[in-house]
Amino acid sequence: MFGIGGGELVFILFIVLMLFGSDKVPEMARTMGKAMAQLKNATNDIKSEIQKGAEANGFDQKTLNELTGGINSEINKAKSSILGDTSNTFTGITDTFTSEVNKTNESLASGSTNPDGSSILEDITGPVKRQM
Repeated sequence: MFGIGGGELVFILFIVLMLFGSDKVPEMARTMGKAMAQLKNATNDIKSEIQKGAEANGFDQKTLNELTGGINSEINKAKSSILGDTSNTFTGITDTFTSEVNKTNESLASGSTNPDGSSILEDITGPVKRQM
């Protein structure tokens, strides 16, 4: 909704209930609903007045779409060129990472040894020692 989670909304409702009491909350909700409806109607009226004014001055919806269409196409071209470059970079990084992980898995599975002859599995240290 407004970046508010369910728990936060319940907490806010609880505080409102404690501050105003159960008899005032329904009245406040009705008042807020009426105010929201009036605000919605006012914004729709303003939007229609702007559209009427634009049409009176020779700007119809088709002309506005043509003007903004050129801008939108340029934005989409720039976006695709930027995202295309980054996706290629990420693909290369992912491939490199995957190949390194596969090499490590293969060396562990085959029982490879370190340069000094000790087993790789014996070098595993940390808070929990694995029993293999």
